[in-house]
Amino acid sequence: MITIIGRGHSGTRAISHTLMTSNVFMGALLNASGDMLPPENLYEACRVMAKYVVYKGGLEWDFSQLYTMPIDPEFTRLVESYLARVLRDRSEYKGWKLPETTLIYPWIVRMFPDIRYIHWVRDPRDSILGAHLTDDLADFGVPYEKTDDVRLRRAVSWKYQREIVKATPAPKHTISVRFEDFVLKQEETLARLEQFLGLPLARVIVRPDSIGRWKTDTGTHYYPFFQDDLTELGYT
Repeated sequence: MITIIGRGHSGTRAISHTLMTSNVFMGALLNASGDMLPPENLYEACRVMAKYVVYKGGLEWDFSQLYTMPIDPEFTRLVESYLARVLRDRSEYKGWKLPETTLIYPWIVRMFPDIRYIHWVRDPRDSILGAHLTDDLADFGVPYEKTDDVRLRRAVSWKYQREIVKATPAPKHTISVRFEDFVLKQEETLARLEQFLGLPLARVIVRPDSIGRWKTDTGTHYYPFFQDDLTELGYT
């Protein structure tokens, strides 16, 4: 089983479509972005887990109890309900994609320690240009310092999702892929993914003009708290 971990507007549509075209069962009902529908139970699962995230102020959250405490039974029920069609499917390769899965990554890893995790990363300066459902973390119960600045809300959301992934002990099978590499070095990147997944992957159309859009953006797209991650991810 395969899942894609990545914030909305990080280019996860490209890998979801790649997997679908490669005969990976990604759910019975999908939207144009390759998200598995209906999503409401997973959204509610996000709110359940968020109750156990400790906000320390600023851009700091303590996720530590998520790794040792018993998983809330309501969370398990909601996630299993959302994934019911995938879990009972008998396809050799199957999985799902929904960006909000990133918000519950610590407990997803504990529930499914043996599946394949594809971490999908995109330059945050591009990722925050468009609106996404997770722009306001409070909608999913995540505590943070609220702001009316839309771009700042998106930036904080990006940072939170980056931090929760970094803080979670790595599962047994995981790979990190930059959206930019998938677009500009598709063959090389697909070769890595094929080796990781153990199946041949289809080629989908990619758009080089989706890279570096922030360079012509006239709004705020950079925040100082991006800098360490930009360097760590190779966006220097």
